[in-house]
Amino acid sequence: MTLFLFVLLAALVFEYINGFHDTANAIATVVSTKVLTPRSAIVWAAGWNLVGALMGTAVASTIGRGLVDTSVVTMATVLCALLSAIIWNLFTWWLGLPSSSSHALVGGLCGAALATAGDNWAVLKWSEIDAHGAHYGLWPKVVLPMLASPLIGFVGGWLLMMLLTVVLRKATPRLVQLIFGKAQLISAGFMGHSHGSNDAQKTMGIIALALFTGTQSGIFDHVPPWAHFLYTPTFHVPYWVIFACALTMAAGTAAGGWRIIRTMGHKMVKLQPVHGFAAETTAALVIHGASVFGIPVSTTHVIATSIMGVGASKRLSAVKWGVVERIVWAWVLTLPVTGLLGYGLAQLFHALGQ
Repeated sequence: MTLFLFVLLAALVFEYINGFHDTANAIATVVSTKVLTPRSAIVWAAGWNLVGALMGTAVASTIGRGLVDTSVVTMATVLCALLSAIIWNLFTWWLGLPSSSSHALVGGLCGAALATAGDNWAVLKWSEIDAHGAHYGLWPKVVLPMLASPLIGFVGGWLLMMLLTVVLRKATPRLVQLIFGKAQLISAGFMGHSHGSNDAQKTMGIIALALFTGTQSGIFDHVPPWAHFLYTPTFHVPYWVIFACALTMAAGTAAGGWRIIRTMGHKMVKLQPVHGFAAETTAALVIHGASVFGIPVSTTHVIATSIMGVGASKRLSAVKWGVVERIVWAWVLTLPVTGLLGYGLAQLFHALGQ
């Protein structure tokens, strides 16, 4: 029971860090275009993050039972997965790099599960089909979306910005500024909502996995009557988990993440409100679609490449590719580094438990 409490605490810490680490995803563009002040933008994003986090559990189910064999997972596995994701998130936040919290959690879970299973790679679900004929596993739910979503974000941002350029070609700069200064409030809210609907659910899934694992292993058999709500004989996401994760992510978002906001909003591309609207709308549509289908995409990847696509619509040199290169390296390294961290922590935990 004590170990579960540590897992729950680590999960909520991860969710809080995810909130301030990924705040930039929702508000970097609206801050850089000066449509909202930083404080107002954070409040706006936090509110919509909260609303989005309460919408559905498809992504949570993917994280909790669709990527690794739950029969092998222990409470220590879940704890090591969370710790590896927390370490990586804090490290990249310190560097000001917008890495993926989603991939950090997935990498940590896979590494920890592999160590728990005694290096049996069969513990990882690569590509399977459920009773309804739907595909799930690491390949269709993580690897393919990891490759496709940034590309869709870049192309979508470029196309939408080109379309807006054609539509607005006769409009005065003042009129464009006036229209999209207001419209960007809507796109920023949509982005915050989409971010909450995808990112908050990842922690919901990991807590639900811990509850299911604890029930199967008998940890909750002798809890006092007031704690019977922990008993979870079948995998599902309880309402208290949904609300706890939603509120924690909103609180983290409200804390801000200024290092990453500066990278996302100022260093990659110089943005005007119309560019911010195009980038946020594109990213929000991609992320919302992924949430509906239970795909845990990286909101960081999608909004960053949408910003790049919008910038490239002006000219390729408008994008500061040196900054982009640093971001891409963080993306590439996230899964393997957190996988190794999760594996190493699980091995250490096992050794200490002997």
